[in-house]
Order: sequence, then structure tokens, then C-alpha cells
Amino acid sequence: MARTTALSRERIVTAAVEMLDAAGPDALTFRALNARLQTGFGAIYHHVANKDELLIAATDRVLTDAVPADAPGASPEDRIRATALSVFDAIDRHAWVAAQLARAATQPAVLRFFERIGQHVQAMGVPGPAQFGAASALLFHILGAAAQNAALARSVDASGDRRDFLTALATSFDPDGYPFLHAVSAELSEHDDRAQFLTGIDLILAGIVADRAM
Repeated sequence: MARTTALSRERIVTAAVEMLDAAGPDALTFRALNARLQTGFGAIYHHVANKDELLIAATDRVLTDAVPADAPGASPEDRIRATALSVFDAIDRHAWVAAQLARAATQPAVLRFFERIGQHVQAMGVPGPAQFGAASALLFHILGAAAQNAALARSVDASGDRRDFLTALATSFDPDGYPFLHAVSAELSEHDDRAQFLTGIDLILAGIVADRAM
């Protein structure tokens, strides 16, 4: 029994992810984590030095678990779409990840994800000098759009039904001050977040292909 319940870094990170999902970063303290894991005060420090390290490890767990294995025979473009959607869905489920990603652009989870996207860009045949820009555009869209979606989800959670929230927002735009938003108000209230996200991916991929053909 002791072998299965022994404190480990993996157990600590798993518990941290569960606490972050339930109540956000402010609720994640080592005192609360000790209580959840039913371990002595200070035992966690043997595995994790501080809260920042724990947040980085929790973010790494979520994103690592989210990135799917490459489908055999899939094109680089389809692999990018699959990876992007998996990360989008993961951040939707774990809204706290968005803020954590913004804190440090060079944390391991981001670098590994960038590497994955970059390899797919290389497989598309993008010339060397253009690879960094193309992969960066995809990275920024994926993480940025996912973060925006998570922020919207928090707003909806605070106010009630998603459709009611978006409908109220859409109908609030004055046509003189916001002619574009007023014109697309129906789409705003009825749109599918994942489809909208993939539209951005497809636009970037189309631009990469067009630039490669020049």
C-alpha cells in the first residue's frame, strides 16, 4: 500500500491540476496542497521548490497530455489542425493555463509545442528563412485564440448562459459607433468557437502555402 500512496512529483502535479481546475491559481497554496495530499507540512518541497515551479509543471502536464500523436499518413497541415484543436480544447477545459502561458514564453511546455509546430511547418516545405515566421504565426494564433476563448468562458460562467451572454453583447453595438460589429452581430451570437478558431488556422496555412509558391 505504501508504494501506491507514496508522495511523488507526479501525484503532486496531478493534485495541483485538479485544484487549479476547481478554483484557479489563487487557491493553489502549499498548505492547501498538503491538506489535499494528507502529507506533512514541507514534504512537498522535497519534490517542488515553490509555487512557480509547480505552476510550470502543471501547465507542462496539461499541454503534454493535450498534444496528440501524429496520425499516420496525415498531411502536415492536418497534423497542425489536429494539434491546434487539441490544445484549444485543453485550454478550454483548464482556463488557468492561458494566464500561465502568458507569464513565461520560454517555459518547457511552450518550447516543446513550438518545436512540434515548427517540425510540421518544415514538413510543408516552407523555405528555411520563412520557417520561424510561419511557425510563430501559428503559435501566437493557437495560444492567443485559446486564451481569448478561455477568458470568454469565464465571462459567461459569471453571467449565465453563453448564448444569452453573446446575444446581449451583439445587440449592444451601436451601428454608428460599431458598424462592423453591428453588421456581424448575428454571427457573433451564434458562432461556433472551434470553427472560428480553425478558420484562423486555415487562413494562416493558406498564407504559408501562397508565400511558398511565390
